[in-house]
Amino acid sequence: MADTQHKRQNMAGKVPVATPIVGPTGMVSLETALTAAIGAKIRLQTVAPTSRTLEGTLFTVSPALNLLTLTTSPTPTTEASTYHILPISALQSFNLVSLPSSTISLPLLPALDHSALQSRLESTIARLNAEEARKGKGVSREAQEIFDRISRTLPTKWEGKDIVVSDAVVIEAPYRPEDCKAGTGAAKESLTRVKKVLENERKKLSEKTGVARPAIPAVVPLTGPRKGG
Repeated sequence: MADTQHKRQNMAGKVPVATPIVGPTGMVSLETALTAAIGAKIRLQTVAPTSRTLEGTLFTVSPALNLLTLTTSPTPTTEASTYHILPISALQSFNLVSLPSSTISLPLLPALDHSALQSRLESTIARLNAEEARKGKGVSREAQEIFDRISRTLPTKWEGKDIVVSDAVVIEAPYRPEDCKAGTGAAKESLTRVKKVLENERKKLSEKTGVARPAIPAVVPLTGPRKGG
């Protein structure tokens, strides 16, 4: 028994490097070699351009997902072990540093805080729904930009293709100051303010796009027939 243990210790660090390249007869696949090394301490090298070397205990391997998990020991700056989840295809090579012990005890994964996860999920869904609600359906890019600009200053939402500001003023297409309509019970001051904000934002948008929007159409004056002609 002691002789067997002595042979196992001498083998540590002398196991051939396993690579994803198919070699001569007797060479196992990278996935097979990794699966057999679960629980062992290994040193692995990843491929470029993010080439790096990691050393730790091989926690688990999933050929179906093309992933492996390597746990590294705590450092002076970390209190717990760090788990590295890597694509198997990102490995260039790995070496066995030491074989797994028959009494090896892999670190347990921390318990999940289901309440925190549920809260995070609900928060993410609410954020995505809010972002989606800010996108007009069937409106032009200019209309969406006008909406985005006004919403920086005033509460704004879409109702069909109409922009509703502060639940008091409705801006109908084509979204000019004269297209503003006061909602039921809306104060005159609200309508005046929204018109002013809209006018300013359209002016900024014109300056940004370089498209001039004159306040009145250009009129060619009629001076009568030319003399001498």
